[in-house]
Amino acid sequence: MTTEPTPVAAPSRWRRFQDWAARDDIEDYSLRYAPKSFRRWSPLACAVTALGGIAYLADYSIGASIAVTHGASSAVIAILVAAATIFLTGVPIAYYAAKYNLDMDLLTRGAGFGYFGSTLTSLIYASFCFIFFALEGSIMAQAMKLAFHIPLPLGYVIGSLLIIPLVLYGMSALAKFQVWTQPLWLILFAAPLVMIAIGDPSGFDGFLSWAGNGGSARVTAIGVGAGAGVALSLIAQIGEQVDYLRFMPEKSETPRLRWWSAVLAAGPGWVILGAAKQLCGAFLAFYIAGQVGFTRATEPIEQFLGGYGALIHSHAMALAIATVMVLLSQIKINVTNAYSGSLSWSNFFSRVLHVHPGRVVWLALHIAIALALMLGNMFTVLNTILGFYSNVAIAWVGAIVADLVINKGILKISPPYIEFKRAYLYPINPVGFGSMLAGSVLSILAYFGAFGSLLEAWSPYLALAVAVVLTPIIAILTRGKYYLARPNPLREEIEKEPLWAGQTLLDVVDGKRYELPDMVHHCPFHGGAVSSLTCTLTKNCAEQCQSSSYADTVVAEDLGLQAMPVHD
Repeated sequence: MTTEPTPVAAPSRWRRFQDWAARDDIEDYSLRYAPKSFRRWSPLACAVTALGGIAYLADYSIGASIAVTHGASSAVIAILVAAATIFLTGVPIAYYAAKYNLDMDLLTRGAGFGYFGSTLTSLIYASFCFIFFALEGSIMAQAMKLAFHIPLPLGYVIGSLLIIPLVLYGMSALAKFQVWTQPLWLILFAAPLVMIAIGDPSGFDGFLSWAGNGGSARVTAIGVGAGAGVALSLIAQIGEQVDYLRFMPEKSETPRLRWWSAVLAAGPGWVILGAAKQLCGAFLAFYIAGQVGFTRATEPIEQFLGGYGALIHSHAMALAIATVMVLLSQIKINVTNAYSGSLSWSNFFSRVLHVHPGRVVWLALHIAIALALMLGNMFTVLNTILGFYSNVAIAWVGAIVADLVINKGILKISPPYIEFKRAYLYPINPVGFGSMLAGSVLSILAYFGAFGSLLEAWSPYLALAVAVVLTPIIAILTRGKYYLARPNPLREEIEKEPLWAGQTLLDVVDGKRYELPDMVHHCPFHGGAVSSLTCTLTKNCAEQCQSSSYADTVVAEDLGLQAMPVHD
């Protein structure tokens, strides 16, 4: 059997990372399980950090755009329908991510997509992150132009570069930043409505009968469906919440109420605040449209300026407060967009190229793509971009949720745990990947009018229905064959006894110790236990561990002889 040179003969092959790629405080476990030794935050700290990113102002633009296009009544119903959908689909994703301490990409691998099947979803997630980074960056640049007369292109560049140092140190820095800035943001968030209620209470009159710019004063099925489709583009936000929830403490070692409260609040709970902001955006657009016009009424800086101006009659003062609100909000969300995007690109390229120069390299790529979108003036075609994107995003999320709830929880076809390591997974699992593909294709056809105007408006829900129905059907037809390429006795032992998760094994390639959930307990190519990272970056092994002739040489009973406490 031909093997690659050992690490001793060619150490540079396995240590090609730059210095920062080897530092956990910067790398933030971008390709792997978040180990128990690194998860030092309380459930409350994880929840507050995750919710800190919900400060974004795209919700205001989305709510305003829906109301301007379809009328306020349809916008309100559309926002609530989309919020209910996002919340319900977010619960199982948040639960499994927090329990198994995995990001969205690793979760997708083990929830019906397979090792390479989830590669496409990494691009879907990355596109979500850079689309919304560009959207939030555009809003920031609008504020800088209005307040400081900075040209929009220069504002795009400044807003992009400002994010890099804040994201460099990952969760360690983001947790502090989000917690410290949250109280001020909450005050500024509530202020516009409070000021209108005090300074101009009649300003609320007539909101629900507002037809917007060519919309309807009444609720219409087309308006609700199309509006919900735009709002559903945010369904992938659960991935950014999961990027923080993976640092939750062990479920078995945390009081049940505290653990569940944090998971629900920081996971699907984000959409409660998100829907409230969309409703505020719809109302503020109604409130200022007569003064600034329909186009400018969808810009958050104009919305806040109008809201604060109801009580503060100094334009300079109102503009100063509005500018602080916009800049603070956009920094709080774009650090999350950039952080999550860097994780997604890391996962994508590590599988395609089998190299990982470090999360920071992909962070730079991510911001460059977002900057190009901003310079292309994506803000003017917001509804079209988000409406199209939601068809693919909801098919992906629907397939994951169906696998977690139906295939794992009800049918018991899918393994009870989340397996994310290359050594144990088929390249493509048709259960999730096939369901997502079918849902996406049909809904995109509907989006472009192939099935009539009603399904055109409700195309994201067609994607959701197809993905949810097909996922268990394909699992039953394939008898769950494509979930595991070979058994993982190590993971099964940890599932029986969670305390095993805090033990470590030695990676025979890089000489470091990793916690058991992150380990391939025996690799025939390297001749011993290897970490998931080594497994991912290994080339030319031809998946020898998955061949029918290969028999596992390490069994669960042997673990006690090799494992060491995590503090060692």
